[in-house]
Amino acid sequence: MDKSQIINSSSAPNPVGAYPHARRVGNLLFLSGVGPRKKDSKEIPGVALDENKNIITYNIEEQCHAVFQNVKFILEASGSRWENLIDITVYLTNMKADFSTFNKIYASYFPDVATQPCRTTVEVNALPTPIAIELKCIAVIDL
Repeated sequence: MDKSQIINSSSAPNPVGAYPHARRVGNLLFLSGVGPRKKDSKEIPGVALDENKNIITYNIEEQCHAVFQNVKFILEASGSRWENLIDITVYLTNMKADFSTFNKIYASYFPDVATQPCRTTVEVNALPTPIAIELKCIAVIDL
C-alpha cells in the first residue's frame, strides 16, 4: 500500500523537471531540491545574465534569503514549518567565495540550538539553472 503523498506549493517556483516540490511519507517530509527562483518569473534574485544566459554576477545573500523563503512556502503547503526541518543538504557552486556569507545568513535563520537541523554543505560544479545555491531538505510533520 502506497502511504506517500505528493505535495506542490502554489507559492514556490515550479520544478524544472518531472518531480514534486515535496513528498510526505508518514510524518516525514522530503523536499526536492529548492533554489532561489521566483514563482511565475524568469527572474533569479541577485543574478545578472548575459545574452547566452551565462552568469555575469550574482549576490549570494539575495539568493540565500530567496531559497529559504521558497523552502518555507513548501513546508507551509505541506503542513509543516521551518522549525520542523531536521536535515538540510546545501549545494553551493562556489564554496570558497560563498560559504562564510551563507553560514552567517543560515545562522540567523536558526538562532535556537534546539531547532537547528543537521546539515551538510557541498560544492558542485553547476546547478540546473543559473543559481549559486540549492537546498535539499527533510522535515517532520506534526501529527
